[in-house]
Amino acid sequence: MAMRTKTATAAAALALSCVLLSGSAFAFNDIKSDPGYKQIMDLKNRGVVQGIGNNLFQPGASVDGATALTLIVRGMGLNIDSFNFFKEPKASDYYTKVKDDASYAMTFIIAQLNGLDVPRDIDPTQKITREQFSHWLFQAISTKGDYAYTEQYMMYDDADETTPAYSDSIQKLLITGIASLGADQNFRPQAAITRSEAAVMLDGAIEFVEKTPLPEAGEPQASVLSDVSLTSAAYSSDITKVTLSATVPHPGYGFEVSRIDFKDGDAIIHYRALAPDPDKMYAQVITEVKAYAYIPSGYEPVLGSEETDANSTVSSPPGDGASGSTGFPIYE
Repeated sequence: MAMRTKTATAAAALALSCVLLSGSAFAFNDIKSDPGYKQIMDLKNRGVVQGIGNNLFQPGASVDGATALTLIVRGMGLNIDSFNFFKEPKASDYYTKVKDDASYAMTFIIAQLNGLDVPRDIDPTQKITREQFSHWLFQAISTKGDYAYTEQYMMYDDADETTPAYSDSIQKLLITGIASLGADQNFRPQAAITRSEAAVMLDGAIEFVEKTPLPEAGEPQASVLSDVSLTSAAYSSDITKVTLSATVPHPGYGFEVSRIDFKDGDAIIHYRALAPDPDKMYAQVITEVKAYAYIPSGYEPVLGSEETDANSTVSSPPGDGASGSTGFPIYE
């Protein structure tokens, strides 16, 4: 019979208290001029951090793997309370360099079982880069629900230094404001993250989860299309050319007519956005896009609704041999 390891929770609490939570319960003497002062103190007041002793936080010190995961697991409230085990999980089940008796062993187990992409051969004592921390932090946010993010690409000058597998996580943190760029518009993905930088990101992630509502079940995602409009003009004596216009966040997006419903003398023209190429980068410039349809001149063009591929079909006017989503098979 499956046995829930009640000792796991207690062990996790002990592990999480060892790396970051030792030391003074009072204010830190070395963060008053640090840019992350507010966030560090918020984490302290939440009971996430208490420094390293002697009333110090050491905001400029680098963060190793054990500390990074302890911050994220504790700050984001990750746990394995809902898991059932046939045997007590051990760090060595998942990692080659995390000792089972290490104070942070349960932290690594919790991270693994919550889907954080922690390498099997991670060295807990090695410094963690800003991109690694960002990736784990975004994955921790994702355990809280399927949040909606605006469709845009945040440009930064050293994006070519980012590991491709971490790029989307960094983009999401930049879009939400959890992470930010330096004055030089660099993210410094390969730089070792400091305790202050990690605290700032973590505090932002906690506030994001607390303040951002999750989409209702079945609720449509926000559209990337805005200011959709329709105009028409005679193409010939028998055909009307209809032009749909919209604005999108950047030039990577496309726009097309998805279908046309002919009903009671109206040609109801529906449309959809086309996703950008995920392997390309686009300048964050609002762009106008257009799509075209051709309908019999006896029909009045009417702007329909935005659709997805799942509900897009081809419709033809009664008695006409229209082809495709553009009405008549006309090519310019």
